[in-house]
Formats: sequence, C-alpha cells, structure tokens
Amino acid sequence: MKIVIAPDSFKDSLSAQGVADAIALGLADVWPDAHLVKCPMADGGEGTVESILAACKGEWRRTKVRGPLGATVDAAWGWLPHNHTAIIEMAEASGLQLVPPGKRDACTSSTFGTGELIRAALDARAQRVILAIGGSATNDGGAGAMQALGVKLLDAQGQTLAPGGLALAQLDRIDLSGMDSRLSGVRFDIAADVNNPLCGPHGASAIFGPQKGASPEQVQKLDNALGHFAQLCARALGHDVKDEPGSGAAGGLGFAAKAFLGAQFQAGVDVVAELVGLAEAVQGADLVITGEGRFDAQTLRGKTPFGVARIARQQGVPVIVIAGTLGEGYQALYEHGIDAAFALASGPMTLEQACAEAPRLLKDRASDIARVWRIAK
Repeated sequence: MKIVIAPDSFKDSLSAQGVADAIALGLADVWPDAHLVKCPMADGGEGTVESILAACKGEWRRTKVRGPLGATVDAAWGWLPHNHTAIIEMAEASGLQLVPPGKRDACTSSTFGTGELIRAALDARAQRVILAIGGSATNDGGAGAMQALGVKLLDAQGQTLAPGGLALAQLDRIDLSGMDSRLSGVRFDIAADVNNPLCGPHGASAIFGPQKGASPEQVQKLDNALGHFAQLCARALGHDVKDEPGSGAAGGLGFAAKAFLGAQFQAGVDVVAELVGLAEAVQGADLVITGEGRFDAQTLRGKTPFGVARIARQQGVPVIVIAGTLGEGYQALYEHGIDAAFALASGPMTLEQACAEAPRLLKDRASDIARVWRIAK
C-alpha cells in the first residue's frame, strides 16, 4: 500500500509539513506497513517557501528590506543551491500581515522590499526566481519593486515618485538605464492563484484594494493611476500586458513582473508540484490524501487540493480531502478528481479549539479514513 500525503497548510494552525506528519501518524495506526510519501504543498500563498524547502532540502535565507510602509523588516526567502533557484514570498517583504488593520494604506504601500529580495537573489547568482505573490498589502503595480531594481520613475519635474500606487498618477517618464543588468539572465516565474487583469472592475484596485484599506473613491483613483502606469510602461517597453491574466495579482506586482522581467505566470500549486516532484510521487500510489483549512467552491480557482487532484486523476489515483471546514459548494470538486472530503471537527467546537487540537483531529480523521478504506478493499 502506497499513500501520498500532499496537503496545504492549515492557516493559523499547522504548516503543510505539520499537517502531513499528523495525517501520516493516523494512517500508520491502521496501516503500519504502508509506504507513506509526504509531499507538503502550497499554492503560491503563505507557506510556499516552507513547503518547497522541506521537499527539496533547500536553505532558508534572511534579508533586511523595506516593509510595505517603509519600516525595516527581516524577510525570509528560500534558496535551492543545486539548481540556483530562489523562492520569494512577496508577503515576507510587502505582505498584509506586516501592517496592523488600522494602518493599512493601499495608496502609499510599496513593493520596494520585494524588489530588494529579488536583488538579494541576484547577489546569490540565482538563475531562476520564483515569486509567490499572495497576501500583499500593496497596490502599486509593482512599481516599488522595479525601483529597487534600478528603474527610475520620474514626475514632470524629473523628481523620483513617492512610494505607492496613488503617486503613479504623477508619472511622466520611465528611465530604464539603471535597471539591474543581471535580470536579463534570470528566469522568473510567478506563482499565484489569482488571474485578475491589472485594471477595470475585475482589476487589482477594485477587487483587492478595499481589504488593503482603500475607500471607494481611492479605488477609482488607484485604478486610474495603474492604468496610467501601464500606458507609460507599454510605451517604454514596447509591449502591453495589463489585460493579461495575473497582471492584477498582488496589487499589480504580477503586471510589473510580466512587463519588466518577462515572468511567466503559473498556478502556484503547479509550480510547487513541479519542484517537490508530486507527479513522480503519485506514480504507483493506491491513494492520495490532500487538504486545506477551508475546502469550498473557491478551491476550484487553483488551490492546492484542486491541483493535487488534477495530477492524481491523470494517473487514475483516487483522492481524499481532509479539511478544517467544508464550505459552500465543495461538492463541485467531485467533478474534478476529488473522490471524498471530510471535515476535521469531531463535534461542536470553536475555531480556536479546532486550531489548537488540529494535530490530534487530523490524526483521528486519517485513521478513520484508513479503517473505512480497509473495509472497502
């Protein structure tokens, strides 16, 4: 019996590795001789670097950078020495979790620190950079990151623009002469589960601006400013990517990565699956168990269980989900390679209790699944 355990993290509770370990303990209670293969997963958001490093035996690195509102933060990133690949979670430098709710400001927050992390990767002689761009506090179109990499954004008086998306309305000229020349020799991949364009009713400002502190009036101003930025970028770079899927990810960092760095957009779960070798692990498996904190219709947008199921389905391997909660519309996933789904809680309990007891609950659910599977076989 070979079982692949490929869950995402359970937010505010356990890392993907912790979830996989707990599930493995429950399975081993029933199948002590089973071959259990743990592949911690992520979809481009929180925990992406941790999952990749755990599976690929990579290294943690830390760099002090400018946070979204200018304060210095100590940001972690990942390094795979065997193939000179850097894995950067932009949330480490420019994430929403770095800004208290009362201080969130979509108009002035900047991705400058994310650009500094890219620069650190260049200093390490990276040949590939994977940008996981979930959880941003920013709405600057990636302008700050590009400034950190040597791009000059100037107003009509030739002065450098202030940080943030709103200042882009004053942009008059883009000077590429100081852009770091090392960028041209690096492959950039964007790992995300967001496919919004940069501007418009489904763009970065309209969809994600409010959760970053933008009022309805500010949303419109930010959308206009990003549109102006995109227009001048197209003039300077010779191509326009503002309407491409993913350009609106991370407040428009996806746009800058595509426009300036030639980055390729991939579903985050596909990037992680490639690096951890999930498809190879699934070969010859009898069962795959995956999971996430909340399993619902949104999982169809490219979250971990959806991506895992797609890979397992190609090889005819059944997939079971263990989730913290089963939300509205989760049954739709049964048409996409998920064979069964189970919630974590064994009875009435608060979210705090469920998070605190997650290791035990995961172990118990995995053991229950193994017992039912044994009967069915």
